[in-house]
Amino acid sequence: MAAPKLKGFHHVAYRCKDAKETVEFYQKTLGMEFQLAIAEDHVPSTGAYDPYMHIFLDAGNGNVLAFFELPDQPEMGRDPNTPVWVQHIALRLGSLDELLAAKAHLESLGLDVLGPTHHGIFKSIYFFDPNGHRLELTADISTPDQLAQLKSVAQPMIDEWTATKKAPRHAAWLHEKIKEDS
Repeated sequence: MAAPKLKGFHHVAYRCKDAKETVEFYQKTLGMEFQLAIAEDHVPSTGAYDPYMHIFLDAGNGNVLAFFELPDQPEMGRDPNTPVWVQHIALRLGSLDELLAAKAHLESLGLDVLGPTHHGIFKSIYFFDPNGHRLELTADISTPDQLAQLKSVAQPMIDEWTATKKAPRHAAWLHEKIKEDS
């Protein structure tokens, strides 16, 4: 039996502390349109009593970022064993100029913004939402040849990583490019 043919994300959901504050933050900082809200007292998939507000925001190109406010659950936290930089929501912008304009906009709202950080094939800025979720805005700077080269070494890299748990050097040119562009 064949694996399903995916059409993209319907939505990606995270938890939030306050649904209204979250909607207003994403509208103000990223211009995301508030699409809809669903509220229930019972979880449809399990039937368990657990009142929630589920909000949906348009992230562009048919992508939806969603959040759940769960007032009867313990206060939300984060995985204490995972560094804060690991778990994040990355959103794409159209150009490096748009990335720099977004940074200026976010800083004008009083947010602390890290970057731009050069990743070789894209540049990023980072900041946090009011729920403590790390957000990344990116601008692609890759070439088709670079992406093809990275794809061609993806399997050997994962195989080597699995065997050694040490960073493979198949794409070392990417980090050399960063130094070259600095």
